Amino acid sequence: MSALVARFGPPLAALAALIAVWEAGVRLGGVAPYVLPAPSLVLATLIADWSVLSASLWVTLEITFAALALALVGGVGLALLIDGARWLGRGLLPIAVILQVTPVVAIAPILLVWLSPSSAVLVCAFLVAFFPILSNTAMGLASTDKSLLEMFRLYGAGRWRTLWLLRLPAALPDFLGGLRIGGGLALIGAIVGELAAGAAGQGSGLAFRISEAGYRANVPRMFAALLLISLTGLAMHAATSLVSHLALRRWHDSAVARDA
Repeated sequence: MSALVARFGPPLAALAALIAVWEAGVRLGGVAPYVLPAPSLVLATLIADWSVLSASLWVTLEITFAALALALVGGVGLALLIDGARWLGRGLLPIAVILQVTPVVAIAPILLVWLSPSSAVLVCAFLVAFFPILSNTAMGLASTDKSLLEMFRLYGAGRWRTLWLLRLPAALPDFLGGLRIGGGLALIGAIVGELAAGAAGQGSGLAFRISEAGYRANVPRMFAALLLISLTGLAMHAATSLVSHLALRRWHDSAVARDA
């Protein structure tokens, strides 16, 4: 218990202090809600508009998790393909880099010409989450200890046995690092894609709710939707960090040191 307090106490205390200063500043300064709503008003709006915002949150989550799943399959699969055929990697990796460095806001209008709004948002989220998983997994596979590889060859282990027993476990920390990054980027890609697509109606995500509230000067709802996005991002980071810790805690130095 004391370890949890020591770890999470200071950031929670700083967050509480920030919220208290924000609330006091708005109330004492007489700031209008359409300029900067108080945290209490944002919370009240979140509760009052929960039926609308929760439905939009679910849409955004569906896109985010679908994009992350596709990025996991595509990133790990392509990393294995690149590792097994270096000539293929030299041809495909530059394309992946080009897609990564091109702003997704610039790609979204082109995707909207070819795809439906929901599919275009999914592709946008996939593109930004794909590269960290690909690059980290490929780096992990390439950085396997050479002495251990020689030992496996000495004992006659085949290519697939070496991959399964040595190279994949060795790449796991890098892959999990890419997963943590890709999880957050999938959410960002979904939000940016929704803003670019401007999809409305039953399939609207939280990004559209922010835009809609802005058009109506409903600033408290904008902050409420933004709060949901932030909490979702924190939850995804916590979940991926927990997966990483559980996978590495018994053998990897970083997780063992954290437990200690």
